[in-house]
Amino acid sequence: MKVLVTGGSGYLGIHVRRFFDADDFSRRVGLDILDPYDASRAAEYDAVIHLAAHLDKSREAAPECFRTNAEGTANLIANMREGAIFIYASTKDVYGSHADGYLEVPEHCSTDYCGQSPLEWSKLIGERYVEYYAAARGVRACIFRLSAVYARPSEGNESNFVTHYVEAVKRGWPLSLPAGGQPMRDILHVEDFARACRAFMDSGRARGTYNLGGGREGATSLRGIVETVGRLIQLEPVIEETASAPAPVPFNYVSDLSLVRDELGWRPLIGVEDGLKSLL
Repeated sequence: MKVLVTGGSGYLGIHVRRFFDADDFSRRVGLDILDPYDASRAAEYDAVIHLAAHLDKSREAAPECFRTNAEGTANLIANMREGAIFIYASTKDVYGSHADGYLEVPEHCSTDYCGQSPLEWSKLIGERYVEYYAAARGVRACIFRLSAVYARPSEGNESNFVTHYVEAVKRGWPLSLPAGGQPMRDILHVEDFARACRAFMDSGRARGTYNLGGGREGATSLRGIVETVGRLIQLEPVIEETASAPAPVPFNYVSDLSLVRDELGWRPLIGVEDGLKSLL
């Protein structure tokens, strides 16, 4: 199978591309999803894993978020041939504070506007483009609403909070944890994400929207991540207990993995401790 990964030189993309031995579609190789000619390359592939995105949550970034995350997504899938596979990396944050109403967040959680940033709203609009073009063009399409997917750091890429915490403990950098480190997240190793992409490819399903994270077994508090890393490398984390950082929204987030487990036969294989060890 010939696979293309957009954002294939990015924080997650570089690892997903290696997993599939896929081609890279990114600005680092001179390709732009907003360029119609570049986007037409999607027609050459059996599967496209779409990770490229503009990730700025500020209000000032709204125009670029909507262009890149919504219009850019439409540019790609509109070029795909019938029967090809399109996997779209959306985000759990489309739920916003509605997710606070669940111990484990299901796909039917409301995505109505409740203060989500332009990033989340543009991702949600991107989902609608995926649904339309997949149906209109006969493309097999999967939407993954991702929780905290983490990976080893790579040159030139900004890491997410999991990798940042690991690096901070290793190097003795002081950490300021939101709400004292109490908020909980279900973290997911990038290899498990790649396996989920493979599971959809192999499933034969035409469409699907799935929450994807570590689930209940992969859930830990932010402080728990830091303390686990400290224990693994026998270093005391430097936590600025008096510093204040804004609490995340939602406060706690754990993915309900029932649907992806039932329809794709997928579950995460890399637990929290083993995943953090892989970063060390």
